[in-house]
Amino acid sequence: RTPKEKAMSVPFDQAKASVTVPADPETAFRIFTEETGLWWRKGVKFRVGGRHPGEVIFEAAPGGRLLESFQTPQGPRVVELGRITVWEPPKRFCFEWRGANFAPGEKTDVEVLFEAAGSGTCVTVLHTGWARLRPDHPARHGADGATFIRKSGMWWGDQLTALRERCGQ
Repeated sequence: RTPKEKAMSVPFDQAKASVTVPADPETAFRIFTEETGLWWRKGVKFRVGGRHPGEVIFEAAPGGRLLESFQTPQGPRVVELGRITVWEPPKRFCFEWRGANFAPGEKTDVEVLFEAAGSGTCVTVLHTGWARLRPDHPARHGADGATFIRKSGMWWGDQLTALRERCGQ
């Protein structure tokens, strides 16, 4: 079974969000992976560095990392948030996601799909693997499974709204 099929068989394992952006799939893929720092939302809800100035970047290639770098009063800091596991431009890519409060070995999986939709592109994010984390994991912020998955989908929805705005510039 595919990761998507496995996730669908486990309750509260998959957060999903989609948006149609005003760009062709090649452009949408490039903006998502190469201009991440220009659309990825800022602030404590979206970045490890919170209010500290910084960048979010994908090393756009198989095995590449998702990194957040930021300045702190103690100096620069770089956090690895994930690693690219599948790289199929301009149709899809996948990466492992590690929250800042994940223990070694803990990870979830993100698949990003780019499908032509009229004069634009439907971008879909499927974030799975949450069932592998214990119910009281700090990433869940005390929320039950259904509430946590709903909030995760809304989080990605906020991110994809920012992507749509960037694609429209």
